[in-house]
Amino acid sequence: MTGCASIVNDSTNPVRFETYSANGVEIKDAECKYENDYGQHTVKTPATVNVRRSSKDLQVTCVKAGEADGRGVAISRANAGMAGNIIFGGGIGAIIDHNKGTAYTYPMWMRVVMGKLLTFDRRADVEGQPNRGVEMTTPVAAK
Repeated sequence: MTGCASIVNDSTNPVRFETYSANGVEIKDAECKYENDYGQHTVKTPATVNVRRSSKDLQVTCVKAGEADGRGVAISRANAGMAGNIIFGGGIGAIIDHNKGTAYTYPMWMRVVMGKLLTFDRRADVEGQPNRGVEMTTPVAAK
């Protein structure tokens, strides 16, 4: 049964970051900065980290000497906990979980491509496979 997101979900969700060149070669030790309204953090790829859930999209910028910067936007999507709030708990639980960010989830495995700007949507997540994102044609301003 689905319930209140604050009860069934942690305030973080694990996200794997990887960096690749445009021709598909893995680039290790790129420094990726990821940020949302709860702050910014840095990780060296490849790595899996617990990212603070938020209703805001996650902005990602990866840098490595000799490579063009790779950028990504991970779309924040409402998870099953939010649906449970609406169906079983009404508006109060939904408001609390929205404000705490626990009602939202980011993609689980993002493959950032150096020199590109990609959008990552967890609707495209496939168990055990990286989310390769969709190339954006218009730059997105950092939030």
